[in-house]
Amino acid sequence: MATLVQDNPELNRYEVFEDGELAGFSEYTRSETSLELKHTEVDDRFEGRGIGSALARGVLAAARDDGLAVLPYCPFMAGYIRNHPDEYLDLVPSDRRARFRL
Repeated sequence: MATLVQDNPELNRYEVFEDGELAGFSEYTRSETSLELKHTEVDDRFEGRGIGSALARGVLAAARDDGLAVLPYCPFMAGYIRNHPDEYLDLVPSDRRARFRL
């Protein structure tokens, strides 16, 4: 199955597609220096397939590529970063990590 993550700036969210079908999204607020991750949702029909993880990887890679700090207010995204600190903890400013239990 093909999974694609792409930004939808008109809706302020990254969307994840599985075989061309919208499977989930992560809502954000973006500034010049940061990406605030607010809420992530995966459609129940796609649960258990790693869609949420693919979405998180795509969002965090895009933030890195754009040179943005990540503020994971979304519990799912904070948990993903917590579980993959070697790959993503550096995206969260060190003085803000305690706020997200990182």
